[in-house]
Amino acid sequence: MGSLSSSLNIAIGSMLADEGALATTSNNIANVNTPGYSRQRANLAENSPVEIGGINYGTGVQLQDVTSLRDSILDLRVNQETQQQGQLNAFISGGQQIQTLFNETAGTGLQAPISAFFNSFQQLSVNPTDPNARQSVITSAQNLASALNQASTNLTTQQQNTDLEVKQSVGQINSLTSQIAQVNLQISGALGSGSNPGPFIDQRQQLINQLSGYVDVSEVDAGNGNITLTTSNGTPLVVGGQSFAFTTQADPTTGLQDVYSGSSNITSQLTSGQLAGQLQIRDQEIPAIRNSLDSLAYNLSNAVNTQAEQGYDLNGAAGGPLFTPLASQTGAAAALSVAITDPSKIAASGSAAAGSAGDNQNANALFALQNQQIVNGQTPLGYYSGIVFKIGNDVATAQTQQQSGSLVLQQLQNLQGGVSGVDLNEEAANLIQFQNAYQASAQVSSVIDSLMQTTINMVSGS
Repeated sequence: MGSLSSSLNIAIGSMLADEGALATTSNNIANVNTPGYSRQRANLAENSPVEIGGINYGTGVQLQDVTSLRDSILDLRVNQETQQQGQLNAFISGGQQIQTLFNETAGTGLQAPISAFFNSFQQLSVNPTDPNARQSVITSAQNLASALNQASTNLTTQQQNTDLEVKQSVGQINSLTSQIAQVNLQISGALGSGSNPGPFIDQRQQLINQLSGYVDVSEVDAGNGNITLTTSNGTPLVVGGQSFAFTTQADPTTGLQDVYSGSSNITSQLTSGQLAGQLQIRDQEIPAIRNSLDSLAYNLSNAVNTQAEQGYDLNGAAGGPLFTPLASQTGAAAALSVAITDPSKIAASGSAAAGSAGDNQNANALFALQNQQIVNGQTPLGYYSGIVFKIGNDVATAQTQQQSGSLVLQQLQNLQGGVSGVDLNEEAANLIQFQNAYQASAQVSSVIDSLMQTTINMVSGS
């Protein structure tokens, strides 16, 4: 009877182990389409044998534990590539918005008003006394000033919109780090109670991957299932069950929001993720383009004013500045305006002598500025073309990097799926394997039960 009881216990233990393995397999199949789910494996282990009369007898099997299958190195690489993709996507989005401000095909660029401005002097040179031609110079100058004003205003508006996006990204980062800290506690609790922490680890990995899209993240194993998250420069994000929120404060000079961790300004230390891409657009790309526009407006207006002052107007008076003189290059594009409203004040003549009203010498000189290197060693249109080229080149370079990085990320995700993803064919085979084992153990249990009944009957009969 003792031997039969032991065999029955072995059969029942086997059924319980196979039942757990079946439940694990069923759970894998149920989560085949669940984002971030890592397939689980039931780990069966042989029970310790017992020695009876110098002979070791097996005592069956047990479900030792259920583990989630994942590769921490692959998870880390996926997060790193996600950080780069987040930064590039944010930069490309902002860069494409800047491109629309200088879309010559759509008529939103500066090439047409610059060309029209200089061409108005050529038209004036044909008939310097024509009031319509003189008015055309003023109108084209006003159009050029307005185009530069609008371009500068549009850049400022985009910078302010990007600044709002920075605040939104900081809010998302704080929300994710808070959730990760809570899941850290759940993982520690599961480990402490002997429960399977796999579902919580999957949840945390999903949250970390989302966080990587916003900011550069470094991960350190803190033991007991906990992790410590920092930025690549060591700024704490999550330590165990505690999260460290970012804040934003307006810069007193620019009015734009700087990112703080505690009392430390970390704006310049953020290197990847969506937040870094937004900061790159806001603090580098837009200011660089606006400075270039300021240089164009300042140097072009100075050159035109200098040449205009060397001529004479329709009344024989010395010419005055066509554009209102600018105090400095900073903010020149936004401040540019036309100083003359009276067409007779256009200094088209090169002489103040009597009868020289029809002289077109200075009109020709003003037209010739179009092909002179008056803006940082380049012609006005050449310099402006350089601005447009830089915008397009910066976006194209980021797009190339984004496409290349996207392929790498896809390959890593495929490898990650090979480790953690659910293979329905494999799970179907496991299902049959554990089902057969369960049925066999049940059959053993039935046979032993029958034998025990027979033995009891024999004993009772005797």
